[in-house]
Amino acid sequence: MAANGFSRTRAGASSRRLPLVRASSHRAPLVRASLRRLLLVAGALIALVLGAAVPASAHAALLRSDPAEGSVVKTAPASITLGFSEGVLLSDDSLIVYDPSGKQVQRGTAHHAGSAPDTATVALRPGLRDGTYTVAWKAVSADTHPVGGAWTFSIGAPSKTSAIPKEQQAGGGPAGALYGIARYVAYAGFALLVGACAFLTLCWPRGAGLRVMQRLTVGGWAALALATIALLLLRAPYVNGGGIGGIFDLGALRSSVETKEGAALVARLLLLAAAAVFLAVLFGPYARREDPEERRDLAFGLGAGGAVVAVGIAATWSAVEHASVGIQPALAMPLDVAHLIAMAFWLGGLVTLSVALYRAGAGGVVIDRAAVRRFSRIAFGCVCVLVSTGVYQSWRQVGSWHALFGTSYGHWLIVKVSLVAVMVAAAGFSRRWTGRLAERAEASQVSASAPSAAATSATKSAAAKSVVVKSSAKPSKPKAAKALAGAGGPASPADDPVRAAQLARQNAAVAGAAARKRRDADPARTGLRRSVLLEASVAVVVLAVSTVLSGSQPGRAVEEQAAATGGAGQAVPSNGGQVFAQLPFDTGGVKGKGDVGVHIEPARTGSNELHLTVTDPVGNPENVPEVDLNFTLTSRGIGPLPVKLRQTGTGAWTAVGLQLPMPGAWQLAVTVRTSAIDEVTVTKNVAID
Repeated sequence: MAANGFSRTRAGASSRRLPLVRASSHRAPLVRASLRRLLLVAGALIALVLGAAVPASAHAALLRSDPAEGSVVKTAPASITLGFSEGVLLSDDSLIVYDPSGKQVQRGTAHHAGSAPDTATVALRPGLRDGTYTVAWKAVSADTHPVGGAWTFSIGAPSKTSAIPKEQQAGGGPAGALYGIARYVAYAGFALLVGACAFLTLCWPRGAGLRVMQRLTVGGWAALALATIALLLLRAPYVNGGGIGGIFDLGALRSSVETKEGAALVARLLLLAAAAVFLAVLFGPYARREDPEERRDLAFGLGAGGAVVAVGIAATWSAVEHASVGIQPALAMPLDVAHLIAMAFWLGGLVTLSVALYRAGAGGVVIDRAAVRRFSRIAFGCVCVLVSTGVYQSWRQVGSWHALFGTSYGHWLIVKVSLVAVMVAAAGFSRRWTGRLAERAEASQVSASAPSAAATSATKSAAAKSVVVKSSAKPSKPKAAKALAGAGGPASPADDPVRAAQLARQNAAVAGAAARKRRDADPARTGLRRSVLLEASVAVVVLAVSTVLSGSQPGRAVEEQAAATGGAGQAVPSNGGQVFAQLPFDTGGVKGKGDVGVHIEPARTGSNELHLTVTDPVGNPENVPEVDLNFTLTSRGIGPLPVKLRQTGTGAWTAVGLQLPMPGAWQLAVTVRTSAIDEVTVTKNVAID
């Protein structure tokens, strides 16, 4: 006869299983020690990952500016303009310009140039004097991550500056750290909520009536809800680089709600309200249904509603993060939703299965083998979805083998793939243990359905005698009840509510102990628990690495930025048919510091005239023993093209008829030698039209 577990052994086999029970009791401390070690390792890895994740890397890359970073212009520009790799959201203080004395000289507020979302511009006051100016900027990229920085340019000639702009802490500081933790908790809560609900509806409906399963699922819902509220409150200080006190600024909170990320967080809270109704039905009417047809009808409605809620919550991430920007967003967003749902089914289901294997048996209800086999099939399908969508997302975010091995995003992706491979290997062991459980269950069923003739005869004889016994025998009392009666208490525990409650607790403890013995006596079940625990522990770390990836600049964006700048900083654009580039140098020797100024005219393909000057730290012309210059167009593999310089005065060199064959961001490399052994090469990118 089937029991609540995988099988119920015959009474006669209890003596043969006794050594297994004892062995299991000796192994229990080892299992608990292994569990503690795994949790400690997982916690340490999570701390390492989250520590490396703060502050979040920039996503919208600054590709160009006018005037260019480090450039020297003859006349004061009317405005400052920045160009980014993707659209950005601006605030009133996104662009602030300081003069050499540290005073702000911008006029008005920052806005998009010509309504182009990937630009930022601000007007400058007229009549600016010569000297070095500092530009401090900050913005929010299209995938909701804050970016910021500062750079300088000069009017007329470089000068000392006392401008000390406010440090751009966007995405960093305590607010950034808390924001990163809240993002991880949100992902974990989503995985636990969706995975547990899917496990209890698709794999093990009986588990919905267990208190431990209900607490686990509600815990996932609460974690996601609290993390979403925390993200909404921390959004303003996270973006603006303010302190934790910014969470109490109602005006900033209202502004955050009006952004794309804020709207997604509010939508997530509304969907969580619907998820609360789903949980109330799952753990209420659905768990209490005994009729299979009624349970089946209710399960259909629960499945449809739960699928809509789960997809909606997953979309609150896909619509605002990496999938929403870059190439092919119309395809990337639905695939990202599928990736998140498959991740939640697998990782959250693993945690739920692990808890069921370790804790559910304590209440007398042991998870059956059919539930484990159903989850194994679902997990295999989830792995297939994760692999297919993950390959596409990796290609979309990385773009090249060089970016995979040469960028931080690529390195984290390799770590994630390696961890997933470990999970898949552990899943293989879990499938083997599941198969052994099935074999043991089938063997038990066969032995139970084919009793011996002697046992059948004995059963009939006992049935004949039961008529006489039934009329004379008194119903036996449980051991706990006998103990109470022998202690001088009332004959029936029902006469004393306190004793009745004590009896119920004792009987429950005895039943739980018996269930645990049956659970731990099966070596296949023990092996399954250990392999599933390993999967769940690695899954926790995989989730942390995924959180880091969602907060890191994609490798494709890094490569595009490097291509746009030639790999050596921002390209100095042409300004009125000429280019001015300022390159500071330090050879490390005596009088080894100074600046190299390069002036190219007309800065177009074909013949150009180049003027080079070398000055000391205070701006006076200075001769050096040797100076060499060459050009390289990295994107086309052209160069280096050496330039023949002719000295025309103190610290001045000229090259006439310089031929640059095609437009692009050319890398200008200048080698300065200040003594027989002290020299250095400095580079700068210049735009040739």
